[in-house]
Amino acid sequence: MTLPLTYALLAVAIAFEVAATSLLNATHGFTRPWPTVAVALCYGVAIYLLSVTVRSLPVGIVYAIWSGMGIVFIGAIGWAVLGQKLDGWAMLGMGLILAGVVIINTLSRSIGH
Repeated sequence: MTLPLTYALLAVAIAFEVAATSLLNATHGFTRPWPTVAVALCYGVAIYLLSVTVRSLPVGIVYAIWSGMGIVFIGAIGWAVLGQKLDGWAMLGMGLILAGVVIINTLSRSIGH
């Protein structure tokens, strides 16, 4: 699999993970069937696509990107959509996570560029 396709699949996996996590509140503790099914399906697709990407990239790198970007996107959705507050320290921490993902993707020799 080509590197651009691997990254595209990783981006889709991140999108499904973010969608699933964003829907967790709607499940009301997995007591509402349709949101629960949506969460399970989204997580299932995310994990499947994650498993495909580790065929081409080291699992540690894939997981760092997947989890890091998920944290940043969920934080942004929580703030913008759910009205959750982020203080300066939370934003700094998410900025550092994002910086780590950028460093991995631009400077690390663990993956081919």
